Amino acid sequence: MTKGNTKPKTKTALLVIDLQNDYFPGGKWTCEGIEAATTNAARLIAAARAAGDLVVHIRHEFASSDAPFFAPGTPGAEIHPDVTPAEGATVILKHYINSFRDTGLKAILEQNGIEEVVICGAMSHLCIDGATRAADDFGYRCTVVHDACAARDLEFNGVRVPAAQVHAAFMAALAAAYAKVVSTDAHLEGAAKAA
Repeated sequence: MTKGNTKPKTKTALLVIDLQNDYFPGGKWTCEGIEAATTNAARLIAAARAAGDLVVHIRHEFASSDAPFFAPGTPGAEIHPDVTPAEGATVILKHYINSFRDTGLKAILEQNGIEEVVICGAMSHLCIDGATRAADDFGYRCTVVHDACAARDLEFNGVRVPAAQVHAAFMAALAAAYAKVVSTDAHLEGAAKAA
């Protein structure tokens, strides 16, 4: 984990989760819509930096080198160039779906007086869902920016579930009880009005 030295000006943190090369075309575990989601995430990062919000990049690596993706030390496990952390930015390495599990994320949020988290990244049905539910359980106000997240097709009991439906189902569940779920445009417009 690397930690930035600049204290945020606001009580909001942007969590950018697992936007790593293996999720992109040519990677080992491509997500549908990952490029559009990352373009929106880059917009969120720029706006958060301009507002003085804390930006936390979270990067997943599996413990084993024979992992299906995000194997330690591989190019696929690196953060995608379109959302490269700024110099001195906070970057957290995780090994589990939940970004809070066995990481310093909660301590960093507490040290910076954070009350609200804005969440984007991949995958909608795993790490976005896990981080959002955990953040809510810890008492943070949560916003998920749905078009800055991406998913993959799933299969259950012989039924293929397309990525768009996976994404929609998880966003609907989060919106029902855990988070405000908004588009990038709506979030940025709301942030501009609040400034």
